Amino acid sequence: MSVDVVPIAEEGLGNSAYLIGLGDGRAAVVDPGRDPRPYQAEAARRRLRVAYAIETHTHADFVSGARELAACGAEVVAAAGAGLAFPHRGLRDGDELDLGGLRLTALATPGHTPAHLSYLLSDGDRPAGVFTGGALIVGGVARTDLLGPDRTEELTRAAYRSLAGRLLALPDDTPVWPTHGPGSFCSAGGTGRRTSTIGQEKAANPLLAGVAGEEEFTARLLASLGSYPGYFLRLPACNRAGPAVYGDGWPALPALGPAAFRRLLAGGAELIDVRPIGQFAAGHLPGALSIELRPQFQSWLGWLVSPDRPLAFVAGPGQDRAELVRQCLNVGYEHLGGELAGGVRAWQEAGLDVERIPLARFGALDGAAILDVRQQAEWDAGHVPGAIHIELGSLPRAEIPAGPLAVMCAHGQRSMTGASLLARSRGTAGLSVLTEDADAWSRQTGKELARA
Repeated sequence: MSVDVVPIAEEGLGNSAYLIGLGDGRAAVVDPGRDPRPYQAEAARRRLRVAYAIETHTHADFVSGARELAACGAEVVAAAGAGLAFPHRGLRDGDELDLGGLRLTALATPGHTPAHLSYLLSDGDRPAGVFTGGALIVGGVARTDLLGPDRTEELTRAAYRSLAGRLLALPDDTPVWPTHGPGSFCSAGGTGRRTSTIGQEKAANPLLAGVAGEEEFTARLLASLGSYPGYFLRLPACNRAGPAVYGDGWPALPALGPAAFRRLLAGGAELIDVRPIGQFAAGHLPGALSIELRPQFQSWLGWLVSPDRPLAFVAGPGQDRAELVRQCLNVGYEHLGGELAGGVRAWQEAGLDVERIPLARFGALDGAAILDVRQQAEWDAGHVPGAIHIELGSLPRAEIPAGPLAVMCAHGQRSMTGASLLARSRGTAGLSVLTEDADAWSRQTGKELARA
């Protein structure tokens, strides 16, 4: 039989789930995200019913959708050692799952997590591909430091042995279907591609090609680990316990008039403005945190906002409120207090004040220091000489120099998030947001960027 594997990407989190058509009217989904609807829709389009929700590992970067699919009749399949507190079929190394002509074989591949499983999909005796989760990704492996520094080297060495002893022993033409991919903060290394083959990874993966052995692999992987969002530390427990199941009752965002919205804020809600940065710059509620609604919204929400406080949103005309809710739930934010009905205009018509943070270009900085909030790898690849570097995720805890600041990133969204964070403690005076990137500075000045 032909093997039908359909990748379904969650672009903002940089991950892929996989729908497997089983050829008998059923389907399986590997590593589903919280919202089951994309998988159910793809299955329905193929006239299939999702019968299995299969987990390679306990996820740190998103809330699993396995329980949502289970509520619709799917059986959850996961590592026996994962410690899941809800009904599932637990597999151990070498266990097989008969999929009605296809077969999944569990391969213990610890490293990214201690109980990590990869799954070899076979059609008869022929390997059809391997779902590697985070044990092998295109151009890297998933990070091994999520259990803290005391276990990072241990898990890194386990990751090497999982690769050398298990995955790289598969035939070179075996397709590799990872969960983590470009844009995932779970990734260490990686390229812009989402799928690969064993042979391609042997030849081109920087953590594997030309690596002499475990010591060199360990050194390379440890050197490649960047920062990651704090919410990664709490979601594994959520996924082990089993997240809330919404079924057909996914929440809507209540619309609140200015008076009710002010009461929500007075009760301790976190104020988040999801409008495009140009609209935020032109006028926003005092104290608002700017996180523009785009695919990456969920990652920065999880990095910068406490999950314990209700969320109060300001959104603009035409923005997708259902997508906003979906992204919040993807990363475990359940306390959705509501949005300001009528937006900033209604706020102003109620006689309430707004603040402004201007947009700027390099040619008009007038002596302001440049604060670059990009990730370390971006900074190392090229930055404006003399700029201050503080990653956006570290900004709430950083010491910021006094004086005028122009905040920059690559496109402006992270810059505005950073500026809105700074405005909470120092006000908006002297703050601006650059709409140009480091390459634009180089082109305009004719000077080379500094590099690490």
